[in-house]
Amino acid sequence: MSIDALNTAFERARGEGRKALLPFLMAGHPTRQAFEHNLAQAGEFADVIEVGVPFSDPLADGPVIQAAAATALKNGTTLPGTLDVLTRRKAGPPVVLMLSVNQVLARGLERFAQRAVKAGVSGAIIPDLPFEEQQEAREVFTRQGLVLVSMLAPTTRPERAEAILRRAQGFAYLISVAGVTGTREGFAPETIEYIRRSAALSPAPVCVGFGITRPQHIEQLREHADGFIVGTALIRGLEQGLSVADVLRPLREACNQQTTGVRS
Repeated sequence: MSIDALNTAFERARGEGRKALLPFLMAGHPTRQAFEHNLAQAGEFADVIEVGVPFSDPLADGPVIQAAAATALKNGTTLPGTLDVLTRRKAGPPVVLMLSVNQVLARGLERFAQRAVKAGVSGAIIPDLPFEEQQEAREVFTRQGLVLVSMLAPTTRPERAEAILRRAQGFAYLISVAGVTGTREGFAPETIEYIRRSAALSPAPVCVGFGITRPQHIEQLREHADGFIVGTALIRGLEQGLSVADVLRPLREACNQQTTGVRS
């Protein structure tokens, strides 16, 4: 897969009048075998799957995802092992990795990108690689057919936010509020304005993450975004004994509701 797979996924959702659902799974969690099963099941509900590669110093993860990463590391989960699992997939939606810049640089940009594409990965999110230092990685990834997904926080100053959004490929990952991942009751009008403003600047679809845990969140923001990233709710549900389907089905239904918003 490649950027074409990401573009196709969002075009299909838009053409069907719905919003994209992007569930997050931590590789190797709760066990390596369970991760493979959950990855396959998530593919039945997802437009794009985000796969976290665990590392010891997460920057923005809340306690649920931090704990999942710690479990995955104890299970011996590595980047090569994660790519091996993805290579064995027979079918499914495009996958985007979330990992640290050190995991990429340890292998070299070119080698990492080649191996990721060979495993069927379409893109990478690297939270600790600042936008101002992305040029080389972006060029290498583009040459290999891998997307470097941009992240944006609501606290980013306007001129920097515009620069980030103007270069967005695949999709732009909008952090909904300042802080770490986790659950929230709802979103303030300022958050909605931030999403609308970002959507107007980005040539790529805008997807909202951090705090998307229930259908009501999607219903509140659906008019303004192209997709929704769900991490904490899924990880917590799995740890409580729920299945991927139990967690994602109501969120998928919320994404499927027709909308007349400008981003539909």
